[in-house]
Amino acid sequence: MTSHDSGSAPTPPAREPWDLPDVSGLVVGVLGGTGDQGRGLAYRLARAGQKVIIGSRAAERAESAAAELGNGVEGAGNAECARRSDVVIVAVPWEGHAKTLAALKDDLAGKLVVDCVNPLGFDKKGAYALTPEEGSAAEQAAVLLPGSRVTAAFHHLSAVLLQDPSVERIDTDVMVLGEARADTDVVQALAGRIPGMRGVFAGRLRNAHQVESLVANLISVNRRYKAHAGLRVTDV
Repeated sequence: MTSHDSGSAPTPPAREPWDLPDVSGLVVGVLGGTGDQGRGLAYRLARAGQKVIIGSRAAERAESAAAELGNGVEGAGNAECARRSDVVIVAVPWEGHAKTLAALKDDLAGKLVVDCVNPLGFDKKGAYALTPEEGSAAEQAAVLLPGSRVTAAFHHLSAVLLQDPSVERIDTDVMVLGEARADTDVVQALAGRIPGMRGVFAGRLRNAHQVESLVANLISVNRRYKAHAGLRVTDV
């Protein structure tokens, strides 16, 4: 008797790493959407055809920023932004990270959350990485949002390039981390909506600290070479 005859299901073929889902119909919220990084991400995704809502503690401020961005971007208070979105990008300042997420725990329940916050300090020597008690900003988000599916991505992007309408392509890779392939695939696909950009799976959330910390090195690169450096992963 063969294994098939005994009723066992055949092994499905392995999925290709670049077999990513269609995310064009998802609504993307950006918490901290009035800051430079949040505005830049909102602008790029909306310009690529994504429905985007930016959130702020003050709804009026978000609405004003949305009007400036155009491309169908809407503005709302943080809670409404979270509730109306399928995927929520967290782009708030590190100093307000924990407080913001704790207050939105219920609104973010069931959502795919993408943390792009970099815990950094600055002194006369330049930028340096901080180590949160949980290990990283993304791991802190996972602790504070037990009902959400937390991933980490979009850490290494230049806010200047993101916001510059004359820049057609942003040639960089986005390192995506998370616990479930279905979730990281969605985030990779979102990154791929932006011309020149590619999302690359880079491990589970326990590996987020070094990805967040690398921004301190990129800041040093940019200052020395007067650049807006990004990253490329070779041979994949």
